[in-house]
Amino acid sequence: MKRIYLAGPFFDDEQVERIEKLEKILTNNSTVESFFSPRTTNLPGEEPGTPEWANKIYHDDVNEILKADLVLAVIDFTGDNVDSGTAFEIGYAVANHKPVIVFHEKTGIVNLMISESIRSYLTTFEDVKKYDFDKMPVKKYNGPVI
Repeated sequence: MKRIYLAGPFFDDEQVERIEKLEKILTNNSTVESFFSPRTTNLPGEEPGTPEWANKIYHDDVNEILKADLVLAVIDFTGDNVDSGTAFEIGYAVANHKPVIVFHEKTGIVNLMISESIRSYLTTFEDVKKYDFDKMPVKKYNGPVI
């Protein structure tokens, strides 16, 4: 069973709904021991947006990536761009030899730095429900890249 870091944007209702669905799916996947979702991070006593809050969030998140067995990253495009925080989390995971599985429900051309660094590319919630995070079967992205 795997410990997962769930990376992805949660800045609008659609993004929050997508992350919440994935949290429920991971909760019910028998190959998942636990997962960390930055969306649920609560820092009592810290004022969101302050330098102190930002520093604690940053360190908490990178430590959780290091503790995880792998990263499940939602690449949710705004225009032609993936969320910069999610892109950082993917890069940090790769630099620390953590496998990355991408969930890409929406359409958009995937940057080659992401497509070439991931283990698997999933496009539906059903794909995530059925995914064996213990065996981590390879499912490469085969679409256009930039």
